[in-house]
Amino acid sequence: MNNKTQLPLTGVRVVDFGQQIAGPAVAMVLADFGATVVHVDPPEGPQWDHPANAVLHRNKSCVRLDLKQDSGLAQALALIEQADVVIESFRPGVMKRLGIDFAKLRAERPELITLSVPGFASNDDLRKEWKATEAVVAATCGAFTDMGFNRVLMGVNPSFSPLPLGSSYAVSLAASSVVLSLLAREKSGRGDSIEVPVAAALMEGLSYNSYVIDGLPERYKTMRELEIEHRKTHNITMDLSYDDLQEYLDPFYRTYECADGRMFYCVCPSHRNHAKRALKLLGIYDELMAEGLPDVKDLHMPIAEWDGETSIGVYPLPKKWADIISAKMKKAFLTRTSDEWGKLFGEGQIPGAPHRTTQEWVNDEHTNASGLIVEVDDPEYGPMKQGGPIAWLEDIAEDMLTPRPRRQVTVTEALAELSAVAASETITRPTGSNIAPVSGKGWLDGVRILDLTNVIAGPHSAAFLSRFGAEVIKLDPVTPLYDPLIGTLFTFQTGVNKQSALVDITSYEGREAFNRLVRSVDIVVINAPERQMKPLGLDHDSLQAVHPGVLFCRLDCLGGPRRGPKTDYIGYDDIIQANSGIMSRFGGAATPEEHAHLGTLDVNCGFAAGLAMAVALYRKHKTGQVSRARTSLSAVTNLAQAPFAFDYQGRAPFDEPSGREALGNHELSHFYATSDGWVFIDSHRGELDKLEQVEGLQGISAAANLGDFLTQALGQAPVAYWTKELRKVDVAVAEPMAIENLRGQYSREADGTPGTDLGSFAFSIYPDHPSGHCITQVDHYSIRPSEARVRAFTPAERFGHSTRAVLASVGYTEQEIDSMIERRIAGLGWGKEYLPS
Repeated sequence: MNNKTQLPLTGVRVVDFGQQIAGPAVAMVLADFGATVVHVDPPEGPQWDHPANAVLHRNKSCVRLDLKQDSGLAQALALIEQADVVIESFRPGVMKRLGIDFAKLRAERPELITLSVPGFASNDDLRKEWKATEAVVAATCGAFTDMGFNRVLMGVNPSFSPLPLGSSYAVSLAASSVVLSLLAREKSGRGDSIEVPVAAALMEGLSYNSYVIDGLPERYKTMRELEIEHRKTHNITMDLSYDDLQEYLDPFYRTYECADGRMFYCVCPSHRNHAKRALKLLGIYDELMAEGLPDVKDLHMPIAEWDGETSIGVYPLPKKWADIISAKMKKAFLTRTSDEWGKLFGEGQIPGAPHRTTQEWVNDEHTNASGLIVEVDDPEYGPMKQGGPIAWLEDIAEDMLTPRPRRQVTVTEALAELSAVAASETITRPTGSNIAPVSGKGWLDGVRILDLTNVIAGPHSAAFLSRFGAEVIKLDPVTPLYDPLIGTLFTFQTGVNKQSALVDITSYEGREAFNRLVRSVDIVVINAPERQMKPLGLDHDSLQAVHPGVLFCRLDCLGGPRRGPKTDYIGYDDIIQANSGIMSRFGGAATPEEHAHLGTLDVNCGFAAGLAMAVALYRKHKTGQVSRARTSLSAVTNLAQAPFAFDYQGRAPFDEPSGREALGNHELSHFYATSDGWVFIDSHRGELDKLEQVEGLQGISAAANLGDFLTQALGQAPVAYWTKELRKVDVAVAEPMAIENLRGQYSREADGTPGTDLGSFAFSIYPDHPSGHCITQVDHYSIRPSEARVRAFTPAERFGHSTRAVLASVGYTEQEIDSMIERRIAGLGWGKEYLPS
């Protein structure tokens, strides 16, 4: 890598024993930020023989060791002796049985940081010994059962998706935990032993799909939800076709066919300005106004007090107006090509994008120009397009765009590399007898964050860091930009552990309040395109003039380490799903579908922003340098598509499982119906001898068609039989679970603990939630340090609940605050209710 000494993790030495995706990808992320990484494979090579290893092992030196031999174990321990961080991703207890005991190593070297990324938690006695492949974790966590309203209405259950969502979330979470532990080590000298189960990471990633609000008002139910309720009540079969389903979608949140026969995804619900711009661009705004489309002034008032039946900027629209608007939009989109609409929407600051394939995404002009895709000259595949870094710092971003290809080395060479880096390190942390005892503090105790973000990705980033002790002030405008569905409903997740204040920072007095708040914090975070930074006074020079040394983090939609043609386009999770190929893969090229999980990319973008902020904090503590941290939805889509998002000369076709009929990767990695339900087997031809040992599967090795054989055989016995017998021979298998069932089984009334001691699943019930509703939501429990504290979250406040306290904390008197509220420079709430009825 060029200019590696400029990168923030230069000098950090990592030994990576990880296999498959999660472990190696954590080490890749650390290497992208400058860490020196030695990757260890077994003698026969990686367990996952896949071209994606060229991506996962860039910037690494790779060795092969047999840990079952004394000589191999001795070499592994010699590598670890030179390391700051050791990573593994096996089942709990495997490393210790092989002779690498993390507890013993840390007793000898308390500065060591160890990271384990198992499929299921080490304290999950039911599942920790299961063979936890990506698909087994996904099936067990409900990811193949709860695939959204579309699949319910079409009667498709179970569904299958080849996206490694569990690993993608685990990577961002685990990499963040390592950097935060490095930061804490700079102060105390102590490392930590951290576990991040993939299952827990996936549950956190799906958090917007699993929380329940008792007594949710009807206004928040979409046409799809209402149709599902109607069909269940009247015992009507869920059998909508794809085409019929489109008419149950909101006009501002659906796919349209364009003049070139390709599809365009319009995503501008819940925001009055976005919807109005879209209608004007399409040439139908005046028509709709003439036909009487209402425009309610305050969408946060109860519906009973509205001055119209609906409004632009409301999601979901009632069916009457949804049908009228959709019909006009369908005709309008047919007048231009999908590319033309993509440019018009982007330049018009309207969220929307053409549906494209992952192959098109990897080879797109913007992704390549912006550094979202980089080129690496791999020793096996030659020049190879790969996903760029998932997060970066603005001033060193260019140095992260020329990764060194992976290289195979001897153990002697690997030891020499680690030793040379160690010899050149300037140690700035306490060592020896100066290492502090275990404090029980959070990694970010005392760190203050000013959160200016909205929707999901941005606010989730600050909520994520709050579990480690960061204090977060959530600052919003006095007049909301979004309707209550996005503006308030998502806050049950994004607003935890935060003080909420409402201030109009566009006014002179509001700006002064903002400046005082900036001077009181360590980090400012926002989600917005680059073009808005100077007008908002959030460019580097302006912020440093207010508070020298303050750090800054920005998330956006299409941004990359460099500028590209679409850098300033705005958008949401769904837009990148459409543009990067996720929707075309999930639904099929001709019938693209949103990947079922709300926040599929949003949540991981929030985690990646947390990572970027952690790196910025570490760098400042170690060197004094002030950074602007960055990530984007586009950056993390490459991680979510790790097995697919690359290209090179002679690459196999982009023909991964696609569409509603897809039930697996291949015949031995597939859903099958049993006598009483479904089961997912995740095996391969190398395990046919194991399958032969299972009563009922004898003869499978000689079967002419494995799919037909398994269909017939597995239908003869129940799910419980097959899961038990296949696990006996160590074949990966799972019964697809539903999130609803997991929530019912693993929920408890909130008890002030984070759930890290409760296995792979943990939900908390808040019967006295500030909203007045009983809320059940997944805990913030996936990151499990053995020494640092992780705190349980406090429920999200109503918007403006802490305005007085926040303003008082930066020197305003009670009289001044009263005056600001009276003149709407500050506010105490949106509407009359926390969640408007």
